[in-house]
Amino acid sequence: TQQLEQSPRFRSIQEGENFTAYCNSSSVFTSLQWYRQDPGEGPVLLVTLVTRGEMKKQRRLTFQFGDARKDSSLHITATQPGDTGLYLCAGAQCS
Repeated sequence: TQQLEQSPRFRSIQEGENFTAYCNSSSVFTSLQWYRQDPGEGPVLLVTLVTRGEMKKQRRLTFQFGDARKDSSLHITATQPGDTGLYLCAGAQCS
């Protein structure tokens, strides 16, 4: 398994601000997933990205897969109280 470096690791979000999280790896991934986890709950899949340079939007959330498929970003515009939680990324590789 390849390591994914995520930043920021932990951060409190203030309502109304914009927030961006990044995932980076030295390896190429065939797909990358973003999850959100609330305290005491299991992670919930938000999106799967499979195409290099792919961008998906879900209301105020924008997900992007890097051109080299080694990195990804999650951007939340004008955060709201319901956006609190832990955001996690995970990558998959096919041989």
